Amino acid sequence: MMKQLFPFLFLIFSTNLTIAQPDRWQQHVNYAMDVNMNVQTNRFTGTQKLEYTNNSPDTLKRVFYHLYWNAFQPNSMMDTRSRELGKTTINKKQDWDVRVKDRIQKLTPEEIGYQKVLSLKMNGITQKYKTEETILVVDLDKPILPHGKVVFDMIFEAQVPLQIRRSGRDNPQTGVRYSMSQWYPKMCEYDYEGWHPTPYVAREFYGVWGDYDVKITIDKKYMIGGTGYLQNPQQIGFGYEAKGTTVNQPAGNTLTWHFTAPNVHDFMWAADPEFKHLSAQTADGKTINVIYNRDPKKLQQEFEALKPAQKEIYQNVENYSKNWDERWQQVLDAAVQELPYIQKTFGPYYWKQYSFVHGGDGGMEYPMATLINGPSLGTVFHEWMHSWYQGMMATNESEYPWMDEGFTSYAENLVTKDYTAFRRKNMAAANPADPRLAVLDSVLNAQPHESAYKSYFAFVKLGLQEPLTTHADHYETNAAYSISSYSKGEVFLEQLGYITGAKTRDQILLQYYREWHMKHPNANDFIRVAEKVSNMKLDWYKEYWINTTKTIDYGIDSVWQEGNKTKIRLINHGKMPMPIDLQLTFKNGKKALHYIPMYLMFGEKVAENSVPRVVEQAWKWTNPTYTIELNGKLADLEWIEIDPTHRLADVNEKDNFLELR
Repeated sequence: MMKQLFPFLFLIFSTNLTIAQPDRWQQHVNYAMDVNMNVQTNRFTGTQKLEYTNNSPDTLKRVFYHLYWNAFQPNSMMDTRSRELGKTTINKKQDWDVRVKDRIQKLTPEEIGYQKVLSLKMNGITQKYKTEETILVVDLDKPILPHGKVVFDMIFEAQVPLQIRRSGRDNPQTGVRYSMSQWYPKMCEYDYEGWHPTPYVAREFYGVWGDYDVKITIDKKYMIGGTGYLQNPQQIGFGYEAKGTTVNQPAGNTLTWHFTAPNVHDFMWAADPEFKHLSAQTADGKTINVIYNRDPKKLQQEFEALKPAQKEIYQNVENYSKNWDERWQQVLDAAVQELPYIQKTFGPYYWKQYSFVHGGDGGMEYPMATLINGPSLGTVFHEWMHSWYQGMMATNESEYPWMDEGFTSYAENLVTKDYTAFRRKNMAAANPADPRLAVLDSVLNAQPHESAYKSYFAFVKLGLQEPLTTHADHYETNAAYSISSYSKGEVFLEQLGYITGAKTRDQILLQYYREWHMKHPNANDFIRVAEKVSNMKLDWYKEYWINTTKTIDYGIDSVWQEGNKTKIRLINHGKMPMPIDLQLTFKNGKKALHYIPMYLMFGEKVAENSVPRVVEQAWKWTNPTYTIELNGKLADLEWIEIDPTHRLADVNEKDNFLELR
């Protein structure tokens, strides 16, 4: 009997092992949408055929869609939340999003946004549904079985809201007519945690991986840029056509743009009659598009609004417009230049194309494209790096905004530094005496993540910290969300390099990409990769830095001599334990590093430089003090310093060093 059962038991055990691997199930969508945009009414109608595959082991009795634009109506959750946060004052400033403020409340019926589902069928059968502001709840007539596939057919209509947040029309800042993000009824994500019908209150998104086939019919004068590959460039033109070929636009006042996008979790587009299109090929054959508003009337208005001193710099609107073009050209050149460094450091870019599109209200990332409100390279690099930590990783940004914004900010600063080095090299070659070299040198010599540390330290002093496990929409203040997600998330990665060693941290990031791109990783998934690569336990780091607001505060308590021994006692004033790099400088100019692992690590990092290193016994986190014993006289010491590389986020560095006289 046991011999007969053994193959069956082995099969069950093997199946369980398979389920536990990184290739956990995820749903799949296949969208085919056809929309007709009316640029006079700012409304469009559309049809959507959605092939939905339930790869989960669960039976789905209902589904949910996002109707994001319904947030742009007076007294919506977004409107109410923004006005409520505005009642809080931090550093004498109202704590609301300055882009939103109370603007939604003031929208007229012609300025609001809405998305209305007119009909919905599943496999040809009409379904019951109800709209709960930004979420459509659909009770299915028949459940979708595990590993089942169904087809939803929808007819919908929408009105483009006045530009408020991310999407919208007639942006006075950019002059762009349409920034079309969150523009269609979008199936909510269902994963191992269940459904995620997250209402649109303020912040980030989470989408299902899938394929998009999108047709957009719009006034012939309008150019479109965004997600996806244009399928009919020879009928469209606008710089998409093959070089040296003839464009044959069909007769009539409209054009139908046909895009496809494989393996993405969203689709964005923007349109304007004054868009200009730049493009270039990267060394590995990828296409970079830069699409920006080149409206002569707006450029004239901007020039006229300049202060006299600024006007004198440009002298006339022609020079001002030329500078505008040059800045957007620099966006294209910088992207082509930096892609090899980015792919080497963070992993290959998945798609064959990327587009920087003028629009939105700042910078906002989408698969294969971003909306940016200007040619600032800082924003450009930040939004592009979202392609890795949002476009290809696609964590649930609502639950883990620090894994998106923090990792992206970390990468942005490294890319900025690499590009600065490139610029300095070219500048020095052209003119070794160029005074601008000093500015570039200051950037190169600075710690690239210094601003993130400073923001974090300042925020700790305000006492407004919340755990990074807080849902993005549920932070008590906008300031807490911002510093936590961007700055503390960025510090997380740089400080991880302090714990594991910078080279090991870099290997962790590449292995994280290899294992988890296109798979919706969570915080524990990242930590497990880090543990496997570093060969040390790191769950404690996630527990303290992510799950709590406990801070790091080590210091040099006292130094004394006993016989022929010198003793240095360190003290932990804080609540978060960490390993310690203690560097000693002697009066003869020599240095020594005493490395103290933290007990919970059950491992140690490799030496990071040529300074002689002594590995001490691990510091048990239950002990408030730790004493190092040296052979030699106290009088031989000149300088003692905790963390000479300043990667430890110690909230009080004043007692981290001691000069002996």
